[in-house]
Amino acid sequence: MIKVGDQLPDVTLQEYSEVEGNGCSIGPNPVKVRDAAKGKTIALFGLPGAFTPTCSAKHVPGYVEKYDDLKKAGVDEIWCVSVNDAFVMGAWARDQKTGTKVRMLGDGSADFAKATGLSLDLGGRGMGTRLNRCSMLVKDGKVTTLNVEGPGKFEVSDAGTMLAQAKG
Repeated sequence: MIKVGDQLPDVTLQEYSEVEGNGCSIGPNPVKVRDAAKGKTIALFGLPGAFTPTCSAKHVPGYVEKYDDLKKAGVDEIWCVSVNDAFVMGAWARDQKTGTKVRMLGDGSADFAKATGLSLDLGGRGMGTRLNRCSMLVKDGKVTTLNVEGPGKFEVSDAGTMLAQAKG
């Protein structure tokens, strides 16, 4: 499993854009994780799935709500990663009204989940391989804090915990 001090994996996620700009075309755009993280402080949180109850009711809204505070604490970008395709992540971004506050990144083939060792087998629930609920503060591509939730928990990967760690 990825740990504090490790570099983010060299994988590509997908991000859906509804408008062209900043070199992004409409539709899914590749995001090379290591390149996108260079020189930035990122509050990254991972979830099992878009539109799932805890993820939609608590996890994403918490990061949207704490956006300004996280920025003041030195966070350049907030990333939400989930094992879903870019189209689903784009629809979820609209539903959650993330705007430009949270980058909603799809890990459609679970490459990020597997490369970090944070994959979760939810095949018994018909969901296949997913990303375990987690969060990490990343500086210049290196993990500086890591919070991994226990099964069915939402206690340490929330925006409030991340804010305290970013301030610390």
